[in-house]
Amino acid sequence: MRFKVLGQGIKSDIDGMSSSRIYIWLILLDGSALSTDEYIKLVHRGASPAYAKIRNDTFRTLTTDPLFRRRVSEASLIRLLNAVAWMLHDAKEERRPPSTSRTRARALTLTTEGSDANASEPGTYVQGMNVLAAPFLYAARSEAEAFVAFHQLLTKECPGYIRGAMDGVHRGLVLVDKVLGIVDTKLSLYLTSKGLSAEIYAFPSVLTLCACTPPLPEVLRLWDFLFAYGPHLNILCIVAQLIMMRNELLGSQSPNKLLRSFPTLHADQIKAHALAIIKMIPDDVYDEIVNHAL
Repeated sequence: MRFKVLGQGIKSDIDGMSSSRIYIWLILLDGSALSTDEYIKLVHRGASPAYAKIRNDTFRTLTTDPLFRRRVSEASLIRLLNAVAWMLHDAKEERRPPSTSRTRARALTLTTEGSDANASEPGTYVQGMNVLAAPFLYAARSEAEAFVAFHQLLTKECPGYIRGAMDGVHRGLVLVDKVLGIVDTKLSLYLTSKGLSAEIYAFPSVLTLCACTPPLPEVLRLWDFLFAYGPHLNILCIVAQLIMMRNELLGSQSPNKLLRSFPTLHADQIKAHALAIIKMIPDDVYDEIVNHAL
């Protein structure tokens, strides 16, 4: 299946719609079956602790994408994110000490934990999760299917993206700089000379697996590749986009203006560049890429 996804892609129409895509994603993400009733129970629990943050983001999700706005309602996005927030909240609560010893345990660790006390704890919602959830709702046949796939991605593939201070995202940004330095030293040095590190221009692309860059049908095709071979390859896909912009960046005295928004996605070209980049990456750096989001 992975090889077919790479070689032939998942059959879809011009809008990126496919009757099989969400099911292939669920298989590739190893998502387990969830009854609609279980999802409805989560929805009926009402507002999660992250509800205010969710409502502050959902109305801004892919506002310039008519395909998304036509197919996915804000209410649907709110329900999905709130249900996931409840699941993440419950998992966080299960990891805490029993209530009778929680205060004592906290007192014993106050002197050593400092400001990073919650750095290793799973989060419940971070800004940007709304954009990361959007393609799932667009591709799925039901909210319950989108929920399973989205939850699986967050908890199994990139838990570091929503944990603590989003350490996984920051590790990914460091790797974008490192990989670019390996595969295109000239471009890397030029961007560095202009004070441009990945932290400045690539944060949304890392956190959302490039879902922040239109058009949405191309995002779906890129995700087919990422779910087949690992979402960690998004780091290489971001570097691939920089290489595709190489001439424009090197010819600009203000490359930061070009990097404020990446050019529209072309999934096949990005995949081809990413596959070429893989061959240039030392094994130890590739291991970092594989593990950066965990």
